[in-house]
Amino acid sequence: MLANRRMLILGSSLTALTLSLAACSSGAVSTGDAGGTGGAGGSVTLNLATVNNGQMKDMEKLKTEYETANPGVKVNFQVMEEGDLRSAVTADVASGAGQYDIVTIGAYETPQWGANGWLLDLTPDLQADAAYDVDDILPPVRDALTHDGKLYAVPFYGESSILMYNKEVLDKAGVTLPNKPTWQEVAAAAKQVNSSSMAGICMRGKPGWGDLFAPLTTVVQTFGGNWYNEQWDATVNSPEWKEAVTFYKTMLDESGEKDPVSYSFNECLTALKEGKAAMWADASVAASMLEADDSPVKGKMGYAHMPVNKTQESGWLWSWNLAVPATTKNKDAAVKFVKWATSKEYHQLVGAKIGWSNVPPGARTSTYEIPEYKEAAKAYAPITLEVMSAVNPKQPGVNPQPWVGIQYVSIPEFQDVGNKCAQYIADYIAGRGSVDDALGKCQADAQAAGAKHK
Repeated sequence: MLANRRMLILGSSLTALTLSLAACSSGAVSTGDAGGTGGAGGSVTLNLATVNNGQMKDMEKLKTEYETANPGVKVNFQVMEEGDLRSAVTADVASGAGQYDIVTIGAYETPQWGANGWLLDLTPDLQADAAYDVDDILPPVRDALTHDGKLYAVPFYGESSILMYNKEVLDKAGVTLPNKPTWQEVAAAAKQVNSSSMAGICMRGKPGWGDLFAPLTTVVQTFGGNWYNEQWDATVNSPEWKEAVTFYKTMLDESGEKDPVSYSFNECLTALKEGKAAMWADASVAASMLEADDSPVKGKMGYAHMPVNKTQESGWLWSWNLAVPATTKNKDAAVKFVKWATSKEYHQLVGAKIGWSNVPPGARTSTYEIPEYKEAAKAYAPITLEVMSAVNPKQPGVNPQPWVGIQYVSIPEFQDVGNKCAQYIADYIAGRGSVDDALGKCQADAQAAGAKHK
């Protein structure tokens, strides 16, 4: 999902800009009245930047419900692929350009941008509205979006990662997977069901820290590797990294989709739905789309914990969240829409209008008590909560780490480093270089970034 040339060129300059503005802390952007009420006494158009995922498309479909209930307010959705979204939003908030009133950002960006003063502190507005019930937000997700006791974004949906597989295909081949499989068991199963018409497994290979490296980092961690040690020395050129990356490529070579470097979340989702792949290890939110009423594989899927090697768990912890840039001139209107789109009432609206399996998961505790949702999501809701509760973002791998995060390193430089390293490894996966060359170049970039945090 990444426009890589744009991301790599922009990444280096934004890293410098990020560090420069971060040094100025909240003085970088005034958060006083953030442009006033927005729409008081007149019409207002809210510009919302979001990612091209199914749950966000549902929100765009339902925006007319909000606009009808709030005359004078129009919400203009700007839907982008994941990499393009990150490029555009990072450039906008870091520079204070003020192009967007509402942005969709990840758990990686939220606390850093909040600390820099780039986002509105939503805490007062949320706590003042008892009906919103901020305490209903799942605690691990809420904590990830908080800095210094202030909530700078609210989750649209939260997720971990799980293994998804077509039960009919595996049953026909006589393959059985446990609830907590190893990567070796999954690779063997993928090889057994692989055919000329169906890949044994689909995995992300498209370059980008939020694409290829989302699952690959968890593979590295369960194989015993990580980005840095506790002294912020890069450890990318370790035997554990080499073993994990080589395993990943070998599995794709033997049983993966053709041209894996063109595949990320949406492409693998399509492949599974269309019967072109038998298994997929990725974001748990995908299960709701596989079980949707219009999905060809509804009722045919099985779900298990993310495969492991040396650790007990290897799932990630992530959320896509709505935040309001401090530069918005429509503060009140923007905050009001964010509250609506992340409310209990919105979850009820999605269920009634689009389907209960489409309700955004991993955000609110109360969602898992809705009878219709429990029935519609019974195949995947329990395991989603189980995995999200079991993962350890403080130490997801074998060894301790000096940051909190699973599939990312929570430093400003990681966006640039992760994108560059993902390109190196994508070249290796595509047969355009060696693993030693890829990891050597990644080690140098990671070391330069880590040195700034010693």
